[in-house]
Amino acid sequence: MSTRTNFKTVSEGGQAHCAPQTAQNEPVPGGLDTGSTDHPTAAAPTGDLPAEVIRQMLNTDIVTRGRVVLIGLGGIGLHVAGPLVTFLGSLGDGLAGEDAVQLVLCDGDEFAPENLYRMDVPSFGNKAQVVGQELLGRLRSPALAVRWVSQYVAQDNVGELIREGDCVLLACDNHATRQLVGRHCASGRLSSIVLISGGNDGIEGGLSGTYGNVQVYVRDGGRDLTAPLERFHPEIADPADRVPDELDCLEMAAAGAPQLSFVNLAVASAMCNALVRLMMRGDRPMYDEVALDILEATSAPLWLSTVAEK
Repeated sequence: MSTRTNFKTVSEGGQAHCAPQTAQNEPVPGGLDTGSTDHPTAAAPTGDLPAEVIRQMLNTDIVTRGRVVLIGLGGIGLHVAGPLVTFLGSLGDGLAGEDAVQLVLCDGDEFAPENLYRMDVPSFGNKAQVVGQELLGRLRSPALAVRWVSQYVAQDNVGELIREGDCVLLACDNHATRQLVGRHCASGRLSSIVLISGGNDGIEGGLSGTYGNVQVYVRDGGRDLTAPLERFHPEIADPADRVPDELDCLEMAAAGAPQLSFVNLAVASAMCNALVRLMMRGDRPMYDEVALDILEATSAPLWLSTVAEK
């Protein structure tokens, strides 16, 4: 489920869509033993390694001042998780000390056979635990710690899951959870927080299921730099759905609509892209949203709060 923004604005030039229990990895020594080879050995690189070149371009404080919290390990979150671990691991290798970057995975749902049509399911079981264990199996950076919380984000645990300085990637499929997380981040209790929320349409109600969007809320030093999630989206401010922990099994089964895996992938990519833009050094104003449609081959940044203030 996405929040919709009219593409017409873009074409006209406008700039407007738990007391948790955790498990921590045992650090795996970096580097792989490739063994001997009869092939010629390549010369050692003379300059900075690629990861170091990239690291110098980025402000890593965004992912090290707190934790990186990925909420939702379904169609979108599963696409985010793998590249995110690779990216954070490469950053962490240049930072001092173990656990320099901490990633927390959160989801109370379980992978099931009906997910296989759009997800590369590692195994069946709780999504956060399954993905966490799968990522630990290929983690090669002692500077990155991966933990998981096998619970839905809810009113009674949101304050523990999302803390001061965190960078939150929200990949849920309901507006009630977006409202809960968005209001916690924008409540004023947190001085600095990053929230990147992604969603997409399902195939229902005449929709093709090809549209998705990403919202970016940034608060720094007690000041909002972009719009809270619900400011321009009444469907989040007054959601018609409920958070998952308030639903029974039948209600949860009825709440889902078929989704296209490629749209999940496009939204996941747009979420990761937003994180890179936030981290990129230089004076680049952050957009409030990205609206995309894979059928129309469109993806556009939207500066809604800037237009509203004019």
